[in-house]
Amino acid sequence: YLTKFAKLIRLILDNSKHKKILLSNEIEALKLYIEMEVFRFEKKFSYELVVDDEVETESIEVPPLIIQPYIENAIWHGLLHKEGDGHLKISFSQTSEFLLIEIMDNGIGRKKAEEFKSENTATRKSHGLKLTEERLQYFTNNETINNKPEIIDLYDEHGKAVGTKVLIKIYLQHDND
Repeated sequence: YLTKFAKLIRLILDNSKHKKILLSNEIEALKLYIEMEVFRFEKKFSYELVVDDEVETESIEVPPLIIQPYIENAIWHGLLHKEGDGHLKISFSQTSEFLLIEIMDNGIGRKKAEEFKSENTATRKSHGLKLTEERLQYFTNNETINNKPEIIDLYDEHGKAVGTKVLIKIYLQHDND
């Protein structure tokens, strides 16, 4: 655990020195972060990380730590309050214009998560996701492209919350942009 933690801290420090990093480096940091959380919370949830074959992880550049806040929210607000086995799935795919990232959990859903917030967190407004949205838009450097992540509440056929899905699109900047 301490070895993984030290490696994660080193990666975060190294990555934070740059405006953009290779997607492969971001995925490595995400894996370490998630593995530490799985261990920390005694395997309360499992995870899978799926990278489609067409995703060029060694050439696509992304802002560092752009995906982690959404994964953290999925774990802390969706999965930790769930009774039974939680599951987190992170998928990466690519089109000619965008890197598409889907973060899906089978947690308690956003509405139920709000009920679990303590008075301390209810009075403190979180700015992490707003700052991440601003970083994504800045990274795109194109005002006509909306890079705001889409957050979708998932329900079963009876209207019961069964998780949350976050869709992030990162515009792939080409040499002529």
